[in-house]
Amino acid sequence: MDLLTNLSVGLVAALSLTNIAYCFLGVLIGTLVGVLPGLGPVATLALLLPITYSLDPTAAVIMLAGIYYGSQYGGSTTAILMNIPGEASALVTCIDGNKLARKGRAGSALGVAAVASFIAGTAATLLIAVAAPHLADVALLFGATEYFSLMVLGLVGAVVLSNGDILKAFAMVITGLLLGLVGTDIQSGELRFTLDTLTLQDGIDFAVISMGFYGVAEILKNLQAMRVSPQTACARIDSPWPTRKDIKNSTPAIARGTVLGSLLGLLPGGGALLSAFAAYSVEKRLPRQSPDETPVGEGNLRAVAAPEAANNAGAQTSFIPMLTLGIPSNAVMALLMGALIIQNITPGPQVIDTNPELFWGLIVSMWVGNFFLVILNLPLAGLWVQMLRIPYRWMFPMILAICSIGVYSINYNVYDLVTMVAFAILGYVFYHLRAEPAPLILGFVLGPMMEENLRRAMLLARGDATVFFTSPISCALLVAAILLLLSTLLPAIKSARTDAFVED
Repeated sequence: MDLLTNLSVGLVAALSLTNIAYCFLGVLIGTLVGVLPGLGPVATLALLLPITYSLDPTAAVIMLAGIYYGSQYGGSTTAILMNIPGEASALVTCIDGNKLARKGRAGSALGVAAVASFIAGTAATLLIAVAAPHLADVALLFGATEYFSLMVLGLVGAVVLSNGDILKAFAMVITGLLLGLVGTDIQSGELRFTLDTLTLQDGIDFAVISMGFYGVAEILKNLQAMRVSPQTACARIDSPWPTRKDIKNSTPAIARGTVLGSLLGLLPGGGALLSAFAAYSVEKRLPRQSPDETPVGEGNLRAVAAPEAANNAGAQTSFIPMLTLGIPSNAVMALLMGALIIQNITPGPQVIDTNPELFWGLIVSMWVGNFFLVILNLPLAGLWVQMLRIPYRWMFPMILAICSIGVYSINYNVYDLVTMVAFAILGYVFYHLRAEPAPLILGFVLGPMMEENLRRAMLLARGDATVFFTSPISCALLVAAILLLLSTLLPAIKSARTDAFVED
C-alpha cells in the first residue's frame, strides 16, 4: 500500500505539464545524442549542467535522467542502419544489427531494439520503485566508517570494471582524489593546493572539469581524427514494427538482458556499457534456438534484443546506488549527483523522506520517458540518419560556444574558461595515453566525501584505524574490495576482462 501511495506522489509530480515537457525534452536530446557519434551523454550532461542552476530540482533531474536513458535508444539507430555506434553501449549492437540491415531487415532490428529497450526500461523502473526504499532503510545503518568503506569499494569497482589498463585506471582515480582536495580544508580552514590564488580557494568547480574532459577534449579528438560520417547507404528500411515471430524469438533474450542489465547497473563502475557487453557474451555462448537460426555475429535478432535490453536496464538501475546511498556508479551518475548538489540536495537515504516529490517523480517520469522514446525512435529513424550528414566542421564551433558560455555563466569568471581549457588539454593527453577519464571524475566526486567520512570516523575512534575492520559492515565492504582487486591480478581473470571488450 505504501508503494501505491508513493507512486501516487510521483504521478502528481511527473505528470505536471512542466515536468512532462522537461521529460520529453530530455529524451529528445538523449535520442539526438545517441544518434550523433562522439557526443555521448556524459559530454551532454556536462554541457547542460549549468542550466540546472535555474531549474526546479525535480524538473532538472527528470530532464538529465531522460538524456541518459534516451541516449541508449538513439545509439542503436545508427548502429543498425550505418554500422556507427552513436553511443558506446551500442557497439555490440553494430555486429548483428547492421548485418540485419544489409539483409533488408533494418526495420525488424530497429523495432526489436525499441521494444526490448521499452520492456527493459519498464522492468528496471519497477525494480527501482520496489527495491530503492528498502535499500535506503539499509543505508540508515551506515555511519562514517561504513560510508568510507563503501566508497573505497565503489572506486575499486570503477577501476576493475573500466575498459583499459588497471594501473592507468588507478592513476586516474588517484588524480581525481587529489583534484578533489584542492580548496579550503573543511575542518581547519587552511588553503590546500590553491597555487596562492583566490580563485581556487573554493576548489575546482565540477562543471568546469567535466566540460573540459568531456566537452572540449572531445572536440580536440574529433578534429584530430577528422571523422566524417560515412555516406554508406544501408538497405531499404522495411516496416519498423517487428513481426509476431520476431517478438516470440526475441522474448527470452530480452528477459535475459533485462535481468543481467538490472543487476550490473547496481555495481560501481557498471551501467549500460558493461551490461551490453555481458548480455552479448551470454547470447553468443548459448546454442542455436533452431537449426535454421542465423548464428550470432551474422545477423541474429537475439544479439540485438539482449544488448539493447541490458543497456537500458543497466542505465536505469544505476540510479539506485546514487539516489539511496549517495554513491555514483558511473560518470553519468556522478554528473547527476553534481546536479543535485547544485540544488542543495544531498543524495542518500534521506532523499526519499525529505524530497519525495523528486524521488518518486523521477521514477514515474522514467515510465513516461520510455513511452515517449518508443514514439520517437520508431517513426523517426530515417530523420535521425539524415542528421548524420551534418559536417562536423559545422558542429564543433557550436559545441565549443555552448561549453564556453556554460562555464562562464557559473561564476562569471574568465579564469574558469582557462581552467576548462587546461583540463581539455589534459583530457586530450589522457586520450592518447589510453586512460579513461571516467574513474577520474568518480574520484573527484567521491574524494571530498571520502576525506570527510575518514576524518570523522578517525575522530570518533580516537585515531584507532582498526575501527574500519571491527565494524561488521565496514569490514565486509573492505574485504569485498580487496577480493575484487585481487581477482583482477589473476592472469585468467585479467585475460577474460580484456577479451570482454574485444569484438570478434
